Amino acid sequence: MSIQKAAFIYLVVINIAAYAAFGWDKYKARWGGWRIPEKTLLMLALIGGSAGAWIGMKRFRHKIRKARFKVGILVILTVQCAGIVSVLKML
Repeated sequence: MSIQKAAFIYLVVINIAAYAAFGWDKYKARWGGWRIPEKTLLMLALIGGSAGAWIGMKRFRHKIRKARFKVGILVILTVQCAGIVSVLKML
């Protein structure tokens, strides 16, 4: 398997995980129970799941009032997109 294919698969999986984590945490916020720590949600975005986290925030209307998430995930997403564009230009 090529490095590009492995990176693509990783990004798909981590973004699905981030999206699902925001959905699950919103569900637990509404109905009670164990919540996903904020650090974990931010870490999922930081390790490559920023697009999934951003879409999850918007779709589930979760953590949208917290500036730490609103700005933080958007900054992470912007930096990651810029990094991807830079890498693609080098190829």
